[in-house]
Amino acid sequence: MIRLVIVDDHPIVRGGLRDMFADAEDIVVVGEAGDGAEGIERAKALAADVVLMDLRMPGMDGVAATAALRERAPSARVLVLTTFDGESDVLPAIEAGAISYLLKDALPDELMRAVRAAARGESVLAPSVTQHLMGQVRRSGAGTLTDREKQVLQLVANGSSNREAATALFIGEASIKTHLQHIYDKFGVRDRASAVAEGYRRRLLT
Repeated sequence: MIRLVIVDDHPIVRGGLRDMFADAEDIVVVGEAGDGAEGIERAKALAADVVLMDLRMPGMDGVAATAALRERAPSARVLVLTTFDGESDVLPAIEAGAISYLLKDALPDELMRAVRAAARGESVLAPSVTQHLMGQVRRSGAGTLTDREKQVLQLVANGSSNREAATALFIGEASIKTHLQHIYDKFGVRDRASAVAEGYRRRLLT
């Protein structure tokens, strides 16, 4: 049996979820909580396998509770169930350790499958959440320099002109200018000095 704890500050929501899982042969609701702090205690005391976690609650919110559960009840998998799917809600919850993230308009069968998946250590994400995470990955990748761009930046930091950098790397001066523009775009800067400063800040330069 999958031991489930429901954490939500609305009693009606908790009641509806409890009733929904009542017919599941492999899931049992072992406890409920109205805020994050209580949810942590219930999850730990009741040896929860999965915690259905709302995000915005009075006192300790769902993100803080999820992070605390990683330390105090690491075997409990957190499945966020909320009405909020903005990036400012999604990313902190995932970073805090939530294994899955669904919205409260999810169909009952979808939520059942997500709880079972979470118990197996598998992630289930609402489509809008997936889009936010993909956007974050793209932005992170966009800020990463290639090996050649790092070489160009290092030469610039060492005081080389575009011509000197081109000679050192056996490429054309136009290529140096192109690499520099890519570096500017990735760093969000406009000139060589700012690019070098950002390179040192990111510890890319020696």
